Amino acid sequence: MFQVLCIFIPILAALFIPFFYKKVRTIHTGWFVLIVPLFLVTFYATYIPVVANGDTVIAQLDWIPSLGISFVSYLDGLSLLFSLLISGIGALVVLYSIYYLDRKKEQLHNFYVYLLMFMAAMLGVVQSDNMITLYLFWELTSVSSFLLIGYWFNRDKSRFGALKSMVITVAGGMMMLGGFVSLSLMGGTFSIRELIEQAPELAAHDTFIIALLLILLGAFTKSAQFPFYIWLPDAMEAPTPVSAYLHSATMVKAGIYLVARFTPIFAISEVWIWLVAGIGLLTLFWGSFFAVKQTDLKGILAFSTVSQLGLIMSLLGVGAMAYHVDGAENTIFKYAAFAAIFHLINHATFKGSLFMIAGIVDHETGTRDIRKLGGLMSLMPVSFTVALIGSFSMAGLPPFNGFLSKEMFLTAMLSITEFDFFNFSTWGVLFPVIAWIASVFTFIYSFYFVFKTFTGKLEVEQLPKKPHEAPIGMLISPVILASLVVAIFFIPNIIADTFVKPAVAAIQPFLYTSPNEVDIHVAAWHGVNPELWMTVGIIIIGLVGFMLLSKWQKMYNALPPKLTLNNLYDFVIYDLCDTWINRFSGLYMTGSIRRYLGFMFGAISIIVIGTLFIKDAFVVSFDNASTISLYEIILVIVLVIGTITTVFAKSRITSIVALGAVGYTVSLFFVIFNAPDLALTQLVIETISVALFLLAFYHLPKFQKAEERTRFRLGRAFVSVAVGVMVTLVALSAHSQKLVESITNYYKETVYTLAGGGNIVNVILVDYRGFDTLFEITVLGIAGMAIYGMIKLRMSRKEKNYENK
Repeated sequence: MFQVLCIFIPILAALFIPFFYKKVRTIHTGWFVLIVPLFLVTFYATYIPVVANGDTVIAQLDWIPSLGISFVSYLDGLSLLFSLLISGIGALVVLYSIYYLDRKKEQLHNFYVYLLMFMAAMLGVVQSDNMITLYLFWELTSVSSFLLIGYWFNRDKSRFGALKSMVITVAGGMMMLGGFVSLSLMGGTFSIRELIEQAPELAAHDTFIIALLLILLGAFTKSAQFPFYIWLPDAMEAPTPVSAYLHSATMVKAGIYLVARFTPIFAISEVWIWLVAGIGLLTLFWGSFFAVKQTDLKGILAFSTVSQLGLIMSLLGVGAMAYHVDGAENTIFKYAAFAAIFHLINHATFKGSLFMIAGIVDHETGTRDIRKLGGLMSLMPVSFTVALIGSFSMAGLPPFNGFLSKEMFLTAMLSITEFDFFNFSTWGVLFPVIAWIASVFTFIYSFYFVFKTFTGKLEVEQLPKKPHEAPIGMLISPVILASLVVAIFFIPNIIADTFVKPAVAAIQPFLYTSPNEVDIHVAAWHGVNPELWMTVGIIIIGLVGFMLLSKWQKMYNALPPKLTLNNLYDFVIYDLCDTWINRFSGLYMTGSIRRYLGFMFGAISIIVIGTLFIKDAFVVSFDNASTISLYEIILVIVLVIGTITTVFAKSRITSIVALGAVGYTVSLFFVIFNAPDLALTQLVIETISVALFLLAFYHLPKFQKAEERTRFRLGRAFVSVAVGVMVTLVALSAHSQKLVESITNYYKETVYTLAGGGNIVNVILVDYRGFDTLFEITVLGIAGMAIYGMIKLRMSRKEKNYENK
């Protein structure tokens, strides 16, 4: 149970932040927040020995057991690794933000509430075994990242970037939900573990490929794969701690996690392998190519993140081939999955440090424009050292951890052409070629980032602020990450045995029953082989390309600026949706409530009446009908007279009174039918309604002239008749024929035994319709808060105007 509750600890802590921020002004709020990720990383670290031995830890908290929905925290090698990254990198980011964000200038309570909300959402995503709760946390990551990216909401670019990320990732999330529902219908469960056990049977289902495509859409949008990557560069308008956390170690890795988690289910399909490996490789090339074009430090890192995510994704796709190959040939594909997880760890370390250095440069110089920077090495030696380590690791140079995983990546890409299945023996030849070219651009943008910023001529007059080294507190986090970059290179097998092998065993359960069976040894030297020559070529061509950068970088200007994915997004969202759809909606969105009601009632009538006839549900039968008494005939006549009077009355008072008479007459029917509770409720509601109508209509203008008001309108007459016919047909059909078995007997049998009530009507309203009542209360609560907000806003404006006078 506590394991599940740990997921919600960040949200519980977030509830106290506004009070802490308001009461304690002398201490930075981040010191209070730092306790949360430190506790979590310590807690999850206790499970490392257990998971490293191949065991899993499961805890469950039932939510909606009748629908098979519960909070299931499932810690295996994969989810534990992500949990440690989320909490560990989270602790370093919070420490960094304490010195980066000024407590006197920033609304820190908002920032840390959003950050903790995101932390909890990510923990929920990586630990959920239930697909519905996974989707719940998945969308919570989109909402919280929207708030974090738009933290500086007074900036247009921040709001634009937040909206863009929200639109793309939420759209992908909705597609992913469709895939989850399809899988659950095929397998009869929402549990991912149980679906993995049914993988061969699921593959034979007709909707298997549809579920596969929908889930990949969710993964690709969240992990910024081509062509959905366009939200990530615009998200760089967020504060640097957000970029370091969301866009290097956590949010963008959610899609990577999703692909890794569902690989045991979908690896059997060649569609999965081609899409994951192919789109990943295309994203790698695309991101690395356009990273060199950028002039903003965070822009370079944004496209480099896109590139590195594509590398990891392509390795997961190649690793899925292990499902189809036996014997010694399987080793290479085991290597691919191993390299994907190893590089995921490496990327979190070097990219997190680089984002923090970009923030330090911006914080201490006042700009991130690389064209204005240069010569900072002598003034910021510690920052330069960290940037050099991170950049060299990203470029794949020794003695840094990125070199090790880059070599594994090249090995996987070279070997893919040796296998004659799924046409990889022909088209697969493009994989090592594209991988090599992308690696050259990766080398160039890595050098571009560090040397254009810290070497060359220092021109202080171009900088908004006089540059100097960052305070020690701001340097602690990037220095720790840079130290890990170096340390992992020298102790790779300790990291592999502890973290990588358990995760690989979780990704490929069809190959391994325990992490101890993952027989892969990491070494920096493998002799003279094709990978070595590819690395030599990357370094030589990369150095030449970097030194001649000013000569060929201008080619980016030749690309048509209008033929971009960003322009396509702007056209769809702002031109198509905002302009044309608004014009279309303007034809019926006239502001007339009467017209809106006409549209709604007309549509409902058509749907209901059509359904009745299509389902052959309309059968008139008066069998078992009770006799009609004189009192009922009199009440019906009164109802008809009251209704006609309401419609044709020339005075609003007369209409209100007639309408009240209709309601009171209905209550008399309840009395006759032995339903005193309903009669009492109807009388109370009718009395209140009449009083409110009289109060509201008293302030309305008088009726128009009778001839204008009573003019016949064909459309309104059609809607009125349709609604009347619909209600009549539904009533007759409900009495004459049942499409499904009546629920009446269930109520009779359970109202006392299960609900503990003696009045069936009251029990239905309170217990059986409990969710309906809860939602009604929720809607009223939201409406009340909105009204309070509008009143408060209006009062503050009045006070402001008064002060100005």
